[in-house]
Amino acid sequence: MDEASVTFHVKPMEEEHAQQICSWQYDPPYNIYSWLPWEQMKALEVEFGDVQLRKDQYAVIFGENDEICGFAQFFPLVGVTRIGLGMHPERCGHGQGVEFVSAIVQEAIRRNPSNEIDLEVLTWNTRAIRVYEKVGFITQDTYERQTPTGLQPFYCMVYTGSR
Repeated sequence: MDEASVTFHVKPMEEEHAQQICSWQYDPPYNIYSWLPWEQMKALEVEFGDVQLRKDQYAVIFGENDEICGFAQFFPLVGVTRIGLGMHPERCGHGQGVEFVSAIVQEAIRRNPSNEIDLEVLTWNTRAIRVYEKVGFITQDTYERQTPTGLQPFYCMVYTGSR
């Protein structure tokens, strides 16, 4: 995978994109970010398995050759857009994170220009934290949240970069 700069494009998430994302498998310890199998997500109507939630909150991030590079969720809170995101596991660690996250932040701004933007990240995920800091996020809070493996510590990071 080339470490050259990539231009990312944000588009609405369709069912075939969701199905493809469910097939991604991350290596430990990042495997906590893997999704349930698509048929199960769809049957349970959870996250982007829920048609309305997928339409309202989820997007797909495309790179060169219209290849799916990741996804984003734009979760609306009062006065805040909380972003969730995931990069294709084969693209992680190849120097494209800043451009990837920047494209997601710009989409969050486009959707709700007056909202604050934040995200949650596991405190051990230093690879992601470094990228978020380069994009303009700062750590505002630390707390524990339930994960598939039990309670774990998270940072809430707030975007302070330029709009």
